[in-house]
Amino acid sequence: MRIGSVEIGPGALLAPMEAVTDLPFRTICEEHGAALTFTEFLSAEGLTRGAERVVRRMWPSLGGRRFAVQVFGRQPEVLARAAEMAAEAGACMVDINMGCPARKVTSGQCGAALMREPALAATIVSAVRAALPASIPVTVKQRVGWSDICINAPEFALRMVEAGAAMVTVHGRTRDQGFSGQVRLGAIAAVRVALPKQIPVVGNGDVKTVDDYRRMKSETGCDAVMIGRAARGNPWLFRAICAIETGAPVPAPPSIVEQRAVWRRHADLVVEHATDKMRLHELRKTLAWYSRGLYGGADLRGRVFSESQPQAVIDLGEGFFAVLQARERARADTGEVPVADVAVRCLARHLRRRGEVGDKHCVG
Repeated sequence: MRIGSVEIGPGALLAPMEAVTDLPFRTICEEHGAALTFTEFLSAEGLTRGAERVVRRMWPSLGGRRFAVQVFGRQPEVLARAAEMAAEAGACMVDINMGCPARKVTSGQCGAALMREPALAATIVSAVRAALPASIPVTVKQRVGWSDICINAPEFALRMVEAGAAMVTVHGRTRDQGFSGQVRLGAIAAVRVALPKQIPVVGNGDVKTVDDYRRMKSETGCDAVMIGRAARGNPWLFRAICAIETGAPVPAPPSIVEQRAVWRRHADLVVEHATDKMRLHELRKTLAWYSRGLYGGADLRGRVFSESQPQAVIDLGEGFFAVLQARERARADTGEVPVADVAVRCLARHLRRRGEVGDKHCVG
């Protein structure tokens, strides 16, 4: 996929998420096949004022990998200067947030609120475009509209492109929906139809599995998909999507050994790059993500937030995964059938009794 002059390889993009897409998180996703990662969404005003808390979150990716910076605001000249700062930091593109539904953002008439002011939004895109070298594309992330009675995604996106946007990402919900309710794939498809074919459209919203990815692509015709919350503790989703796009076999789900290794890699990156003030919080959060869906995970999450030292959190995680590895080895030695397989077999037997499947469809 080409975004202006920037060529992006196969795979899904990592969405910008506040308090999530820091350097350690982005690094893990990049190492597992994310085609491009975005920083947390950053206040243009905070950047231009030199607010340390904001400026230090504009971390370049490790190893010289390309990265994008997302900014938000409503003053064209301030956003233009923030975009220049992103370019100076090494960003390969600058994304303008016009989709955040959070009240603290929209109350300042930023984020998704800009979808109600398309003329101002277009002026912002033009100002940012004029401030950057031609080699650095300007992109926009928007929603399908403000509310059910204000669905304006196609015309809004077209206006952003006419102002200079080289790519548009569409989250398939309105601002009023936040992150609840049904994603409107038809609205994303309408944006794809409305824009010139050379302008990539990226679909976003509720892509949690490989099947969700395939559905997003097939029902919207989008050029790429952006993964957000589903990537927390699950970077393997990027690996699976990359395999689909390159025609390789979809890898098996990660073993406990691999999950432990990736969690520890993530934790080590946190220790190396987080500030002293944030290190404990980030380690707790990271372990909570990687323990979701695993045996004993709920109990672990109850305990991890009572720890007051970073090393204690790491030790707790090591002990948690060591127990899971021991359980996995014991099952292998005894030939015990995993719980998931037992559930599938029980369901198959139940369906056979009801006459809903033939023997050729049985499991086990």
